[in-house]
Amino acid sequence: MIETTNSYFLPDSERMEAFGALLAHCCAPGSVLYLYGDLGAGKTTLVRGFVHALGHRGAVKSPTYTLVETYDLGEQRVNHFDLYRLGEPEELEYLGIRDYFDNQAISLVEWPQQGRGMLPPALITVQIEYEQGGRRVTLSGETPATESVYRCVATHFVDR
Repeated sequence: MIETTNSYFLPDSERMEAFGALLAHCCAPGSVLYLYGDLGAGKTTLVRGFVHALGHRGAVKSPTYTLVETYDLGEQRVNHFDLYRLGEPEELEYLGIRDYFDNQAISLVEWPQQGRGMLPPALITVQIEYEQGGRRVTLSGETPATESVYRCVATHFVDR
């Protein structure tokens, strides 16, 4: 399958959270999403919208020092990783990384390049870039399940 990309302009953090919520409704259990972007680009804001859409009502912050935050949301579990401060990918073994990735949990991984070789492949890669006071979010991937997420997002995305 040929890699496909879809791109969306989001003018503010409110729209970034709404986009995260949309992704949550489009991703099935077992999905792995890689999140790329500079510091402050909006990765954690997207995750906040994602987790809140699945029922979490508390705070969602970047797990920069703990590396992972797990949200048990009824029948759905979401793992939010931030690997920015990871020294070596092998450190993930001490975290018990393999236990987090199963067919039930959805995992969102900020700074996945830091864990190269230790992470499962992504269903969707999310690239967030600064653009004209807002953000450009580009989704990419190359599996049949990726196509399903693309269709879902494109069908429900509202450009206000």
